[in-house]
Parts: sequence; structure tokens; C-alpha cells
Amino acid sequence: MAEEIRIKKKAARRGDDGYKIVSVRMKDELVERLDTLSAQTNRSRNELINILLVSAIDLVKIEG
Repeated sequence: MAEEIRIKKKAARRGDDGYKIVSVRMKDELVERLDTLSAQTNRSRNELINILLVSAIDLVKIEG
């Protein structure tokens, strides 16, 4: 009889890594600009969008 039972940790399911998938419609021109920036910085479009959103969200002022 075995002395121990080994169980591998299950890989995190999609979405359990602290990220959510979001679909956004963008004009072709904006996507082209992101792709150009992506090529210049060697970063993915997704990575750039996250960097830009994190930077911009604190700049928003709500007028009422």
C-alpha cells in the first residue's frame, strides 16, 4: 500500500487570475496607432491598453 497520496494542484481556471476579458469597439485609426506603438515598444496591444488605462483613469474629473 502507498505511504502517501499525491495530488497536483489544479491550474487556475480562466478568469481566476485577477483579470477579466473585456470586449471594446475601437476605430481602425486607434487600433493602427496602438499597433504602431506596440511595434515601437515591443509590447502587446493588450499590455499597452492596460498601461494606458491605468495611467489615464486617475486623470478623469467628473463634472456635475
